[in-house]
Amino acid sequence: MTPADLAALLKATAAAVLTEHSLDTSALPDTITVERPRNPEHGDYATNVALQLGKKVGVNPRELAGWLAAALADVDGIAAAEIAGPGFVNLRIDAAAQGVVVANVLDAGAEYGHSAELAAQNINLEFVSANPTGPIHIGGTRWAAVGDALGRLLSTQGAAVTREYYFNDHGAQIDRFARSLIAAAKGEPAPEDGYAGAYINDIATAILEKAPDALSLPADEQQETFRSIGVDLMFAHIKESLHEFGTDFDVYTHEDSMHTSGRVDQAIAKLRDNGAIYEQDGATWLRTTDFGDDKDRVVIKSDGNPAYIAGDLAYYLDKRKRGFNLCIYMLGADHHGYIARLKAAAAALGDDPATVEVLIGQMVNLVRDGQPVRMSKRAGTVITLDDLVDAIGVDAARYVLIRSSVNSPIDIDLELWSSASNENPVYYVQYAHARLSALARNAAELGLTADTAHLDLLTHDREATLIRNLGEFGRVLKTAASLREPHRVCRYLEDLAGDYHRFYDSCRVLPQGDEEAGDLNRARLALCEATRQVIANGLAILGVSAPERM
Repeated sequence: MTPADLAALLKATAAAVLTEHSLDTSALPDTITVERPRNPEHGDYATNVALQLGKKVGVNPRELAGWLAAALADVDGIAAAEIAGPGFVNLRIDAAAQGVVVANVLDAGAEYGHSAELAAQNINLEFVSANPTGPIHIGGTRWAAVGDALGRLLSTQGAAVTREYYFNDHGAQIDRFARSLIAAAKGEPAPEDGYAGAYINDIATAILEKAPDALSLPADEQQETFRSIGVDLMFAHIKESLHEFGTDFDVYTHEDSMHTSGRVDQAIAKLRDNGAIYEQDGATWLRTTDFGDDKDRVVIKSDGNPAYIAGDLAYYLDKRKRGFNLCIYMLGADHHGYIARLKAAAAALGDDPATVEVLIGQMVNLVRDGQPVRMSKRAGTVITLDDLVDAIGVDAARYVLIRSSVNSPIDIDLELWSSASNENPVYYVQYAHARLSALARNAAELGLTADTAHLDLLTHDREATLIRNLGEFGRVLKTAASLREPHRVCRYLEDLAGDYHRFYDSCRVLPQGDEEAGDLNRARLALCEATRQVIANGLAILGVSAPERM
């Protein structure tokens, strides 16, 4: 019996109790809270539904809890229902009902934990979107891991998710990038406002190989040659690094196309029609303060050039025209102002601001031997995705970046996260999967197969705890998707791995010596296979491998 099954049972039972006592059933909450008590001695689950209902229907909550407990005691699958405190009901589930969770996991396989909760959502998920002026830095790497995991997580709940990379190939930073490449090709120092690092020299060399006469071209053609080839080479490197990191995108949109295709002009025209545009001091302004922003924003500057927000407006409108009913933007720590700005832009274009969500990620720091790591071998002044992967590997890098709420800065201890020890959280979880895989191989050698016919034999406390945690997986995914918090999946997997290791130490799964395999062995093997499946499902959401051997 999963928490969702139990919540539905509680709601039906509470409705029956209210009807029996001529009380108002409309007072029932939409959602019945079911939680695992902190102290296992209090039962398998607890609910506060009597406390929720008591005042509303004019009955002492403890008395109402007594009615509920009496009614639940006669329900199949409930071993005991007891009143606690001012009106809590503690529940114990019988072994057969708990065993259904194991059978459900094995039946659903890789789909276990999935739901259709977000089936109505067509989501555009934009993340990373690093400028093509250098390798992806460590902050962008955090979004590469979290964004990809969030996309996978939302998909498990039925949402249609399109991962999109907004390619910032328009503006002054691209001009500075081109000038930096020209300087490197000439053997000169980087411009004061330019970019430095070994990667700049490598790209400049590659450009000269592709266009040997590039330095002899007139200044404008030279700038354009280094710009176009350099941006292509840089972006090819970015895409390759992301792919090797396990993060791929469905769509790549070029910022420059917003301007060259006329979509910026179309967005401004729509805003004029909506009365959201005005002219002042030779510039064109958007009335974002009318929609909750702290100040109005310049769209076209007084020199006639579009401001950065002009591309944002066109890009948002383009997403909506492509049919997305929710646009999620994942931005860096220095982009807090974009939350109100993007929501105001949506409102000015006639949309509900709720069609825009902005997630802000905090900083990432690397630590080695207790000291911060600040320099990259390749990029000069910033730590990059490639640096992190070189130090601890893809799996550990993804896991550590996803494991904490994006609202919190992270210090990554390179020694810890590269270690093969139980103190390393990703190793701890992966080791549980490998241990379960080895158990399945050993069982196969003995000719022993899992059997769900006798799951009612799983009555040991360690077995019950493990089964209850398996039953929580669907609720964890639903909550994590709703809150946009994939880190909850990491914490769940660590708890599950701990429950499994403790179960294994207390409950012998395989027969030893000349022992005959019995129904309990087969039932425990089914429990182990269900646990392995759920760990694999969770790691797949994180984009982390589930090794069969370690």
